Amino acid sequence: MLKLQIPKNRMNYLIERMQHDFEVPVLERGWEFVHKGRVKDIQLMHGIEIHAQVHGAQIYKVILDLEQFTKSSCSCTKSKSCRHMAAVIFTLYAPYARPEILLQQLKQAILVKGRQQQTRAATGTLKAEKKAERLEAPLASQPPSQWQRFFDQQFYGYSLSQQHSIELFYHATQDSLVPLANAWENSVRRLFELHVLLFVMRKVEQFLVDSKSSYLSLYIESGSKVVAKLCQEQMDLLMPKLDCKRLADHHSAALDQTLSLLGEMALGGSDSPMQWLGVYRSFWWRLAEQPKRLAKEQKRLELLAAKSTPLTRKRDVLLMALAHFQVMERQDSAARTLLEQLSKREARDFFLYLHRFYEAQQWDRMLSWLRWLLPTMQRAQQEELRMFCTYWMEAVSLQPDDSEWVDVMISLLPRTYYFYTSYLMKSERFKSWVDLQIANRVPPIDLYSADLKLVEAKDPSLLLPIYHQAVERCIAEKNRTAYLMAVKYLKKLQAYYKKLDKPDTWDEFIYRLATRYSRLRALQEELRKGKWIP
Repeated sequence: MLKLQIPKNRMNYLIERMQHDFEVPVLERGWEFVHKGRVKDIQLMHGIEIHAQVHGAQIYKVILDLEQFTKSSCSCTKSKSCRHMAAVIFTLYAPYARPEILLQQLKQAILVKGRQQQTRAATGTLKAEKKAERLEAPLASQPPSQWQRFFDQQFYGYSLSQQHSIELFYHATQDSLVPLANAWENSVRRLFELHVLLFVMRKVEQFLVDSKSSYLSLYIESGSKVVAKLCQEQMDLLMPKLDCKRLADHHSAALDQTLSLLGEMALGGSDSPMQWLGVYRSFWWRLAEQPKRLAKEQKRLELLAAKSTPLTRKRDVLLMALAHFQVMERQDSAARTLLEQLSKREARDFFLYLHRFYEAQQWDRMLSWLRWLLPTMQRAQQEELRMFCTYWMEAVSLQPDDSEWVDVMISLLPRTYYFYTSYLMKSERFKSWVDLQIANRVPPIDLYSADLKLVEAKDPSLLLPIYHQAVERCIAEKNRTAYLMAVKYLKKLQAYYKKLDKPDTWDEFIYRLATRYSRLRALQEELRKGKWIP
């Protein structure tokens, strides 16, 4: 099979056209041509056209336009979307994955599409009905459930047809929905903006479920993570602006509906990239002065937790929600005791507290949570580890000494190498810095020249072990390139010994080195070029 590989976006466009323009029998016949090796002389012309020959009863010439598929053509007498064109597209897909799997995905997508069309036909003129039922623009006086209905209607039938569809959906909601509340009273306007984000999160979860069997599933999953991060960033900006006291006093029903929606989405325990639990806890934190609502929600959570099955994600979520109310009451120890029942402890679920304590400069509380999270960090993702170390560095600056933090960094090596080495340089612990490089077998060429110069200015003798180790490792490779690198390190060593006024030590070292490796002829040649041995 020919292996011409067109750009991924062009390939996705062709696959989209196959789903919309081709019938299943045509696709199956196209795959048969590919399977029998009938597609020949496939070429990319002018950057936007694919020219190929398909050998059937006769030779058919196929031209695919990668920008406007309607301009594509085949020399056969069939319709525009013929089996020969399908065969060429399947051939183009081969460098990415197995065409027979794509065929099955397309058949399933076309089947689903056919069922949807039958459903529309059975229910009559759906478009006319939708138009008749179309809601007016949302009002500040309406309940949030009405806003959500309007959002659903505005984006009814939104199609995920390309790689960046999810990100486009997010931006489309922000551009079209958020401005609708620009003239509203401030507290309700902010609540409306929150509901726009909740709508995005809810729809993205739905897109993920609907696209599981689609050829775009990987792109949708990747895009969902991007949108989850965008939503989280927007939430972080929006939450401090929510006037929950005014909402509780003047828009109590709207506030309660919002809490109900959040509870429904956050406490289900579904596996999702959306940070529902984080939004739930952040929102309730804004209601710290609403004791009746807090007590009612706690009681509800306790009842749900009592009915939940142990060692499940849903129970874990309920436990974290219950613990959150204890954290709000500054009962951190009791919260952590409750959280010991978690089936799986993930560091990212608790960065909300670290950030909160950092903003409030509650360093003791932050340190206690950092210590509690320490056992989870060995399996944490690198970004989570980076945040963990950053928070601890902030906390340690106010401690009488940094011994605990240093012990933590050592316990998490090698994952904390960059954080630890940076801290050692910053605190001018050059001996410990050198020991770290030697333990990790880091050659001088991989170290920052500024760091080496700083240590050299302080005490050149500290660098000697690093260069000695590097020389030995290069020689152990036993090839000319490595010997040349060893010579570079030797020149640097000679300069250090000279600077330290130890020429005799250098002479003894180079003599012993040449004697020990006397059988390595190429190395001996390089030592002679350096005029270190006769």
